[in-house]
Parts: sequence; structure tokens; C-alpha cells
Amino acid sequence: MLKFTTFTLPLLTALSLPLQVNAQDTTQEPTNTTVVADASSTNAGYSFSRQTVIDLAQKLSQSPMQAPARAPDALNNLDYDTYRKINFQQNQAVWGQTPTQFSIQLFAPGFLYKDLVEIDAVENARAYPIEANKDSFVTPTEEIDQLISDLGKFAGLRLHYPINKADYKDEFIVFQGASYFRAVSKGQTYGVSARGLAIDVAQPTGEEFPMFRHFWIERPSSSQQAIVVHALLDSKSVTGAYRFGIFPGSPTRIDVEATLFPRRDIAHIGLAPLTSMYMFNGSLDYPEIEDYRVAVHDSEGLQIQTGRGEMLWRPLQNPETLQISAFMDQSPQGFGLIQRNRDFSDYQDLEANYHSRPSIWVKPLNDWGEGHVELVEIPSNSEANDNIVAYWQPTEPLKKDQPFNYSYRLTMTNDTPVLSGKAHVVRSAKGQKLASEHAQVVIDFDSIEVENLASIQVDASISQGQILEAHVTPNPYEKGVRAFVTFDPGNADSAELRVQLKQDETPLAATWLYRWLGE
Repeated sequence: MLKFTTFTLPLLTALSLPLQVNAQDTTQEPTNTTVVADASSTNAGYSFSRQTVIDLAQKLSQSPMQAPARAPDALNNLDYDTYRKINFQQNQAVWGQTPTQFSIQLFAPGFLYKDLVEIDAVENARAYPIEANKDSFVTPTEEIDQLISDLGKFAGLRLHYPINKADYKDEFIVFQGASYFRAVSKGQTYGVSARGLAIDVAQPTGEEFPMFRHFWIERPSSSQQAIVVHALLDSKSVTGAYRFGIFPGSPTRIDVEATLFPRRDIAHIGLAPLTSMYMFNGSLDYPEIEDYRVAVHDSEGLQIQTGRGEMLWRPLQNPETLQISAFMDQSPQGFGLIQRNRDFSDYQDLEANYHSRPSIWVKPLNDWGEGHVELVEIPSNSEANDNIVAYWQPTEPLKKDQPFNYSYRLTMTNDTPVLSGKAHVVRSAKGQKLASEHAQVVIDFDSIEVENLASIQVDASISQGQILEAHVTPNPYEKGVRAFVTFDPGNADSAELRVQLKQDETPLAATWLYRWLGE
């Protein structure tokens, strides 16, 4: 059974992550492999600006989508292990031996990545196609080498920049698969992903996955610490022109400007979609099969900053049935999927390093009007699959032939950036009250210091049943307080809980929201 709940904020499918393929170190003498041709060559490039992408997107929208070219079956049928042996050669990196601090490395088509994408380098306002050749990749067989060379195309790209050490260019952002991309800041490892656009997520008609079919990367000067990537988005229902202003570092941030051209009216569209994985955390839920780890997730909660400034915290779940929640709002200030606990002991995973996975925060840069943050939680039995989706859905549908402009900033943080130095929800747990048969939730808040504990009011409510008891006690280990809420859901199979701590009617921390699902 699908569960859908709408929240009024003033009152209160999954695609796997892009596959990581390591570049191959070579013993060949590095050469300047920039693909740019000079004006006297047979390929002098073509004039390029952001308007070029906007014009292309608008022109494409006037006719039905044409399917992108695809790699041959011999590459598409490769298994995971074979595909991982196809490695881009570092001495072929675009701009790799030039003064700029950035370089581009590319992904071969095949395995899950069947669609071919165009990738151009931009220098001095002219664009030059990048083409694969027999020197681009180290491959396990001559046949694969020849197939890639004959295609001359790629399946995606990654950018490198020295974010951890001054003498090494780290991979810090990847664009690969549909409109998916993911990035890291200093000291982080890949986890949560972003997407260009989401259409018809969890709808009966099935989800539509737009794709970035053409990229343009502007070459930065030697002193620049940012890079610009343009992308042409295409799908059955819409085209789009995207500009990504990318600032790697601590933290990495991405400023996104998008212009959409709908081919039809689109009622269920997701702006700034985020995709992540959540299995269990050992306090609100537990694995069906015994697991030596304390928790397994790329993100543990959805954080929202409403248009009125209220902070919300909604712990994630791996439900038994598909769950959809909508958080109604006007002109949101931000939302994100957060990985709050940052210690190895919180996870005990030596390989996945979940404690170093990034949080991702979306900050609108223009007024997004009325709509809601939608959270989709998909049942999953494998940590290899993404099962969490969050995005902003406008109330008004996009209209055919009416351009739609919006912009936002993505920040790859360790926690919610707007809560720096403020109280957080640091732990959520559920169980049964001692010496009682009643259900109970326990919420730990840090950074709350009050002289009189009795001055804290626990404003707790439940959509079904009744709240039986709510109180707080000091938690010196978090320099905060622990809230206990005991409730009786009656005969309901699910109920929405809302808990807010106040002092003199002023909120002390984020409002805690949770969907209790009957056992």
C-alpha cells in the first residue's frame, strides 16, 4: 500500500549511482593532449556561449525526442568486472599538461552506460569536439579497444582538481548516466547523487529519466579556482539548457542555472532532485538479516528550511511498502539529504566509509513560489541501490512551449550548512516505554543549554491515536537534551508524529517529523 501524507509547513525510483572507474597510470611520457585545434586546422571549432545551449534546447523542443546513439551490443553486454578494466589513460586527460589546475577525464560507453554523449571543450568562446581514439583507454581486449575507437564517443566525464593535496588533482565531480551527477568536498567519498531533473517519480505511468546528451566544458585560466560546465538535457517531455558553475574545495559548491522547454504540460516534475541510499541505522530500524555494522546509509535524514524559516528534520526509512511524503511550502529557503553522524564508530564499515559520505544542501537562488518538497522512500534489500529521492515540485505544472527558468546552489557539506553552531537533532530512536506496552520515540538534541529544564515545552502531536506523555531530560553527552514521547496509535497502521521543543514559544531546534508504521 502506498502511503502519502501532505504537511503544511507553516504549521507543521531508483537508479544506481554512477560506477566509479579508476584512471590508469601509464609509463608513457606525458604529452599535451588538449583537443583544441587552431584556426588554421580543418577543425576550427564553432562559436559558443550559454545562449548556444538555450537555442539548441528550444529548437529541439519543437519536435519529438530523437533517441540518442547507442553503443554496440558488444560493449553494452559487458559485465561489471570487464567494464571496470576499461580505464582512461591519465596522460590523455584534456588540459592535463597545461597551466590550468583542472583536467577532464572521460568514461567509455558500455555495461549500464549505453547512450553516447557528445563532449566539447570550450576555449576562447569556441567549442571543439573531444573524440575517443585508440590511445584514450586501456582495455582488456583489442576488440574492445577497436570498438571504442570506432565510436569516438563517450558515456560521461569527470573533473579533477587538487582539493585534498596541492600536488595531486583529485576527481571531485562525475557526470554519468541519464542526468545524474555527484560531487565531493575535501576529505569526502562519493555517496548521494544529484540529477538535472525528475519527471513522474513513483507515478503509475512510470518514471521518465531525462538525460544530458551534450556537454561543453569551459577551460579555466591558470589562476581560476572554478570551472563552468554546460549541458543539454533531453527527454520525451522536455528539453533544457543547464549551466553548472562548479567551485571545488571545502566545501564544494555548484551553482545551477536551468532553462526548460516543455514538449507537453508536465504536472509532476521534480526540481533539484537528490537521490540517495538508506538501509538501516540501528535505532529507528534494524536489518532483517543480522549485520555487523551499526548503520548502513548514504543519508540519514531530510532537512528542510521553510519559506518562513522553520527548520524541519525527517529521519529516513527503508519501508516495506513505497512511501511518499509532501511538505507544502511557499518560497523555500533550502532542503537537503543529510549524513549527520561523521564518526567511523557510527557505522563500523571499513570499505564503504559511510562516515565520510557527503551531505547535500539545495538553496534556491530565485523565488520558487508555491509547491512542496517531496520525499520518496522505496523498499530495498540492497545497499547497492538508491532508494531515497527528494525534490521540489511546483504547484503549477509546466506548460507546453512556455520556457521555465530557475536556479539554485548545491553544497556538498558534512552537515546542514545553515545550522552551523545551532542545535541539531543528532539521534532518533524508537521502542517501547519501560514497564509499559506503549510505543515511544526518543530524540536527542545537541547544543541546548537551559538553566531551568521545566521551561522547555515539548509540543508533541500525532495524526492517529493520542500522545500519552512527553518530557525532556538533560543529555550531557550531547550538551543538550533528550526528549521522550510516549504514544498510543490506536488501531492505525501508520501515524505522523511531530515534536518541537520550545522555550517561551520560541523553537529551540528543528521540528522533528516521523512516520510511524505499524509493526
